[in-house]
Amino acid sequence: MSGVSDLAVAVLLGGVLAAGLLLVLAAFPRWRTASLSARIAPHLRDIIDDGDPIDRLPWRMPAGGSWAARIKSVFGLFGGGDAGVALRMSQAGLPGGPTRFRSRQLAWVLAGLGVGAVATLSLVLAGRLSAPAVLLPLLSAAIAGVGCEALLGARAKSRLARLTEELPTVLEFLALCLSAGEGLPDAIRRVATAGSGELSAELRSVILSVNTGSSLADALGDCAHRLQIPALSRATDQIVAALERGAPLASVLQAQASDAREETKRGLIEQAGRKEILMLLPLVFAILPLSVLFAVFPGVFILRLGLG
Repeated sequence: MSGVSDLAVAVLLGGVLAAGLLLVLAAFPRWRTASLSARIAPHLRDIIDDGDPIDRLPWRMPAGGSWAARIKSVFGLFGGGDAGVALRMSQAGLPGGPTRFRSRQLAWVLAGLGVGAVATLSLVLAGRLSAPAVLLPLLSAAIAGVGCEALLGARAKSRLARLTEELPTVLEFLALCLSAGEGLPDAIRRVATAGSGELSAELRSVILSVNTGSSLADALGDCAHRLQIPALSRATDQIVAALERGAPLASVLQAQASDAREETKRGLIEQAGRKEILMLLPLVFAILPLSVLFAVFPGVFILRLGLG
């Protein structure tokens, strides 16, 4: 066992040394001559988008910037990229952008790497180290990174469900305020002030955008684009179209609230169907086998004793 432990420690230390050498080499300037596309790219910026650099492979780290920026750019290649992370953060109601999330994910990965390294060293000191245990740091780091992504996705999904549930009530409240004679901005402000849910918070951000100079249509469109809820997007399109054409907003909002409630009912029916299938799993794989076992076992036991 001591030979295996010494080999595992040697592999671990060799891996750390190799990683350090690779990081040092990666910090050096490129040793090869830059390609023709890279040399003429600065002179063609008027027809080439700055956000689409030339001659950059999708897995290559950028040459400039700090190590934190380089590592976060590598993390940006996974989990749907920065656009997917920005969408999920907006849906989850988290401040900041993809850079902030990648920083938090990097901290999770480093914490998982540290936990795995401590576990590996504990196994070495206890004399119970095996060859697969050397991979514990990498495995724990990968689990931490994936767990951070999964936590963000779960939070976004939960908040989207709450927003979808609140949408019909908010639309009916807006329609009631409009029927009472208020304008659309005042109705939205009243709903945002009186409500305490997630959609009311989004309406407060819409009112803040309107107060800072944006038009109401643009603010509502930005909110719908940021959340990307189908029912909210349809309602926003109908409201904007009614504002442009001068149609009565109260009837439009009542119709959108009815559609949202029907969609919620369809979602509940579909969810009930899926739950019904899931409820059959313990019946088929647990209760039914136990029933057969209780019915067959006494007869088999009696036959084995020769009493039948």
